[in-house]
Amino acid sequence: MTSALTDGLAWLAIGLFAAATALDWYDDDRGRGRARYLAAGAWGVFGVFWLALFPHFAFEQRSFIEGALSFVALPACLYVGYLLLQGRETLFLLSRAVAFMGLIYMPFTMIAPANEWLIETVTWQGEFVMRSLGYEFQVVQRDETIRGAYFFATENHGEFTINVLLACTGLGSMAIFGGLIAAVRAPVRRKLRAIAIAIPVIWALNLARVVFITLAFSQQWMQVFVEPTMSLVGYDNPYMVSYFISDRVLAQSLSVVALVGIAWAVAREVPELLTVGEDVLYVVTGDEYDLHAAVGTERPVAADGNGE
Repeated sequence: MTSALTDGLAWLAIGLFAAATALDWYDDDRGRGRARYLAAGAWGVFGVFWLALFPHFAFEQRSFIEGALSFVALPACLYVGYLLLQGRETLFLLSRAVAFMGLIYMPFTMIAPANEWLIETVTWQGEFVMRSLGYEFQVVQRDETIRGAYFFATENHGEFTINVLLACTGLGSMAIFGGLIAAVRAPVRRKLRAIAIAIPVIWALNLARVVFITLAFSQQWMQVFVEPTMSLVGYDNPYMVSYFISDRVLAQSLSVVALVGIAWAVAREVPELLTVGEDVLYVVTGDEYDLHAAVGTERPVAADGNGE
């Protein structure tokens, strides 16, 4: 999924976000002025990064949800940059969060031992769950080094190999919440409680997702949808329909719902995060919302008085 172009754009965006965060942290007028321009530029680069991934999501992965999100990311990111330049100071919190998200996520894409450990841990736990459910299969190596693939030999449908990739580990979702929690200016005790809520729940739900997709594909649970899906998506292999429905439709849709629920629970511990939700809703709808009032919490006032 990555290339020299997308890797370069990702690191450039994260570097600009981190530089803007460092300048903003000093919290004087001069620093915040330069930080505003750096953050706006970072959002522009970030939007181009997602646009570069659009062909992969839309045409290679055939993911309607990820394809649509990556396509609208460019205008959304450009609009966020524009709002920053126009003085919407609360967007510095979202900018800091993206910097922390990248610093959590990107090293796993480049440090092989960390990458392999995460993939093999998820593979082992998925193996334990599926064997406990009574399924027979083998765990095999992929890429010659990583014990990260399931091999099923079924009587009715033949042989299936399902690879566990870095995207299957839940790292992206954990990086999102880790970045958001790290970015807010709140007591460490409340941040740790929020992490204790988010990370175990994401890990458990992601493991359930891996098991569900693996079994749905290897056991061909979605055969009833073969003909309409092949016509809609253009698959020439009917066996891929079970994978498409279980992953691209059901798992991804439920993931969005789960992330909203986790965000709600985390925001109860760290209400400063509701400012991010308000900004996202403003970008999407153009209307102002008061999520703090909706959940019954007082709006925190940051040390700089900006009400982040």
